[in-house]
Amino acid sequence: MSSQGNSEAGVGAGVAAARTSAGTLTGVRVLDLTHALAGPFCSQLLADHGADVIKVEPLEGDFFRRVGPFRSDDTQRAFGGLFQSCNRNKRSIAIDLKSTRGRELLQRLASSADVLVENYRAGVLERIGLGYAQLSALNPRLVYTSVRGFGDKAGGQSPYMHWPSFDIVAQAMGGWMGISGQDAEHPMKVGGGVGDTVPGLFAAFGTMTALWHARATGRGQYVDVAMVDSVLALSELVVSQFSYTGQPPRPMGNGIPGMAPFGTIRVKDGVIVIAPTHDPQFRELSQRIGQPELATDPRFNTEAARWTNRDVLTEAIERFTLTQTKEQLRALFGGHVPFSPIYDAAEIFADPHFAARDMLPRVEHPGSADPVAVPGVPVKLSATPGGVRRRAPLVGEHTREVLGELGLSADDIEALLGERVVATSAAR
Repeated sequence: MSSQGNSEAGVGAGVAAARTSAGTLTGVRVLDLTHALAGPFCSQLLADHGADVIKVEPLEGDFFRRVGPFRSDDTQRAFGGLFQSCNRNKRSIAIDLKSTRGRELLQRLASSADVLVENYRAGVLERIGLGYAQLSALNPRLVYTSVRGFGDKAGGQSPYMHWPSFDIVAQAMGGWMGISGQDAEHPMKVGGGVGDTVPGLFAAFGTMTALWHARATGRGQYVDVAMVDSVLALSELVVSQFSYTGQPPRPMGNGIPGMAPFGTIRVKDGVIVIAPTHDPQFRELSQRIGQPELATDPRFNTEAARWTNRDVLTEAIERFTLTQTKEQLRALFGGHVPFSPIYDAAEIFADPHFAARDMLPRVEHPGSADPVAVPGVPVKLSATPGGVRRRAPLVGEHTREVLGELGLSADDIEALLGERVVATSAAR
């Protein structure tokens, strides 16, 4: 495993424990030629489990560094919260890939790498000699993963292959927005950047399957991931309903066709969600709200009947829940029927579940006095746990380190810096 640099990871028992494990992907080197969210999220997943991810940035850095939120006391503004959330555990080298010498450096890095991840527009890297065909000729075992809005040629050339895409585009064309919201006139995207992070998750999975094959055969391959495809792959309701009935599903608020009670329920001090759709769960709910007769009422005594009479059923449940607070219902329903309060960020940070699962680890933020929280690692491995070991890097923070590992002398590195082929930002 290559040196991981000197960035300090932060504080907390969970983070400290993760530092003691090198991670399952120790020894895997990843070149990360990505920007924005989808690609960086993919490579971060690999970094969380021990891969040495080298983020290759232009001299001015990934444009996503300039996107907030920013800490009020941040004196550097080297990057904002969104960049921190998808670039932890990485090293950064800044290279001018428009220059001949910069491209030569990237080719040297690729010759000894296991993986390259990129999310440039289709054809951009090929035109400068850094596409899959060119780099696999130098390193036949290289796994080359691309994440684009509509994919590349390898997986089937889309008529939209050259269209740019963002989260909302993937959600709109992939099917989520068409079924989200209260009605068809007011479509809604799913909160957060899931049109980016879900493709990043699929890209990480595809990269790992290709790595498994490369380890067995010595041959890498091209991994082609489309953001729109990834959203569609998780749109089981869209596909199954139209495929089986010929009718496209429409927005239903928080419900799912055929399942009741399932969704939001009004309570004395707000709204909660419940989902006791199956008969045993519904019987339990009926007992707990003091209306056991609901479970034997012909309008509600089967799953199909509950769906047909869902509005009447909701009214019956709310006659009880509107007399109770969220905390009273937590005590009554928690552990007995599928239930949850609807948390905001402050409630997430205060809940003991997320602390126990180390899902809000803290890292330092350059220029700020206090550490910041980032989303934790959800996959918990018992023997080789992943973890948050270091903050996101400054632009080119590890340029000298990485070039030294390539065998360049200190004089050679200083010459490249002087010619602006590469750049560096020392950790502060």
